[in-house]
Amino acid sequence: MNTSRATAGRSRVRMAMKERFTVTELCALRNDLIQGGMVDSREAAELLQVFLAGRGYGVSQTAAIDAAGRVEMAGCSLPVLERELEGLALVM
Repeated sequence: MNTSRATAGRSRVRMAMKERFTVTELCALRNDLIQGGMVDSREAAELLQVFLAGRGYGVSQTAAIDAAGRVEMAGCSLPVLERELEGLALVM
């Protein structure tokens, strides 16, 4: 597969995901993360995994733990949360 096709494919997946993750959904996930205190990265990662699984995406547990740490470091900001979800989601 050449690079331009791979890039185009990823762009289409990301565009479809942006249409799926509404601001309301992202805010609800953010509130769940904040209410949980994000004390445990594994618990926060599990929330990210459940969120994505409910929308038909798979996600690596290790990648979810890493993403949860980055979201926490960013103060759980919506743009960072959205970017991390986009990076995590694997089309099933």
